[in-house]
Amino acid sequence: METPDAGSALQPRHGHWLAACIAITLLPHAEHLPIWLSASCALLLVWRVLADRGLTPLPGRAVLLMVAAAMVASTAIEYKQLLGKDPGLALLAAFACLKLLESRTLRDGRAAVLLGFFLQMGQFLNGQEISVAAFTLCGTLLAVGALLVMEREAPWQAVIGSAGRLLFMAAPFMLALFVLFPRIPGPLWGLPADAFSGMTGLSESMSPGSISRLIRSGKIAFRADFDGEAPPPRDRYWRGPVLSEFDGRRWEPGLTTLASGPGYETTAQAYRYRLTVEPHNRHWLLAMDFSTTEDPRTRYSSDLRLVSVTPLRNRQRYELTAHPTAHAGRHEPEHVIRRNLRLPEGSNPRTIALGRDVADRVEAPAHRVDALLEAFRDLRLEYTLSPRPLGRHTADEFLFDSREGFCEHFSSAFAIAARAAGVPARVVTGYQGGEINPHDGSLVVRQSDAHAWVEVWLPDTGWRRVDPTATSNPTRIDNGIAGALPDLDSLPLFMQPRMAWLRSLQLRWDAVANGWNQWVLGYNDERQRSLLRGFGFDGGDYRHLAAAMVTLVGLLMLGYIAWALHRRQRGDALDRQWRRFCRRLSRAGTCRADWQGPLDFADQAAGRHPSRADDIRWIGARYAELRYGRNPPTRRDLADLETRIRHLDIP
Repeated sequence: METPDAGSALQPRHGHWLAACIAITLLPHAEHLPIWLSASCALLLVWRVLADRGLTPLPGRAVLLMVAAAMVASTAIEYKQLLGKDPGLALLAAFACLKLLESRTLRDGRAAVLLGFFLQMGQFLNGQEISVAAFTLCGTLLAVGALLVMEREAPWQAVIGSAGRLLFMAAPFMLALFVLFPRIPGPLWGLPADAFSGMTGLSESMSPGSISRLIRSGKIAFRADFDGEAPPPRDRYWRGPVLSEFDGRRWEPGLTTLASGPGYETTAQAYRYRLTVEPHNRHWLLAMDFSTTEDPRTRYSSDLRLVSVTPLRNRQRYELTAHPTAHAGRHEPEHVIRRNLRLPEGSNPRTIALGRDVADRVEAPAHRVDALLEAFRDLRLEYTLSPRPLGRHTADEFLFDSREGFCEHFSSAFAIAARAAGVPARVVTGYQGGEINPHDGSLVVRQSDAHAWVEVWLPDTGWRRVDPTATSNPTRIDNGIAGALPDLDSLPLFMQPRMAWLRSLQLRWDAVANGWNQWVLGYNDERQRSLLRGFGFDGGDYRHLAAAMVTLVGLLMLGYIAWALHRRQRGDALDRQWRRFCRRLSRAGTCRADWQGPLDFADQAAGRHPSRADDIRWIGARYAELRYGRNPPTRRDLADLETRIRHLDIP
């Protein structure tokens, strides 16, 4: 079949395939692109489809240049720069749609497909979830289909089938490269400075409303797989930033030091678990209080956190052991004690007065903490996700005026009152609780489980956790956020009790995604070396790894070539029908010479068998049309030809 010239004009069906390819490719990008850009790209794609249907002309070069300049300027205004991941993907999306509008020839169409391939790779800069991989596979299927459509005419079902077969044939090579390509820690090239700007999670500071905004997100923060039974909910405190500096409204972390060993005395009660942390571009690991590990990628901070040596910009897995009843910080330096007693001048006078009143009435620090908790209960504070806005003295207005707040309001006010009572105190942010997924047994902790609590320092026991939120709503600790809030409509949809079926689907999907994360995204250099050692290779020698990869890919290519040659010798379904026709005539005494074409041979056979001349000529002409025509034969065409040959009765 003759291949179309690269300069040939694009046909309407080509434009439809290209528009579908770019649309499916842009769909997962829409979440990360500005609304105005997503809408602009949609309008450009619709313009191309309308032009292919003859409803409007394609724009001229001057119009395209003006639109391109406007999009570049708008992107620069939106992102304040043109260099970086986010503006780069935005410009690539805009240019792909503009290229589609500019395309007039097959060469232009192939260039648009190449831009689509680049956009599909760019999806993995925003996320590497299984849903992203599925969208990329769909986009690749349509891109290959668009290339095939520009080579030949065929029904869309046949094009999708051919594209699917091509991808299926490429799958062994992909798997070989995935398994054997050297897993070098870190990226192979430098990523732009904003490559990790879209990551969400806890902040390094806390002010009224900062955690309640995070609660509305249903994204997974991390997963934990325990050896044996998971700890009870009241022990599931996952430690994040520790905040000891207070300026009257905002809590900030204080100065800390790092060590190779923990600053707490472990106890017999322990939980071994594997923590899989989602990337958040910070150092904290969000490990359960109080965890130990032998992982060289970790360090212990002086504020009792387990931290990573480098920011977590990729999903990481750690083997940890938690000691929730450990004694921590019994011998804190004097400057740490003083820092956790400081209060800004003139801030929250009524809360400070409450703390000083407790200090005057109660002698022992531990009893002062209990007295403050009792005072919080007496105030009858309301736990809500949507408290009223607070002014300058946030703790005073929360405790004595609005009396409604979220966990950050409770923890901040209690830490201030404790410091005023002479008890060193600080705020700890992180996560509390989590849900056991019944489909894979993992404990899933989401952003909606974000929480803040208080640690007080007592001379005999060191740092002791105090959760003042429990004074208003104890069910928050045992039943999670969904069982504690009265205003459930503000929670993510799948967390609302009336949407139990949606929650079940969410948990099933989480189990599938967890398997993808562990076995595909979690296939790192360590797992690769372990796998290769199981096959007798030296997993630490990249020369052996490269040799194994080249050998396997070479064997796959040889196998594919042998299969293609064998298939060519056997012929396709149309050839098999033609050979069957020739054998039937040969048995009747009419043999086809090697040099004879189908029409010439049919004329010869018709002359020798005049009673079947019409059928013989029809079969010869139909075979020639299907074999050498522009359109490939369909199943119905093959079935009709087979029926005529089967019913051909030659005396």
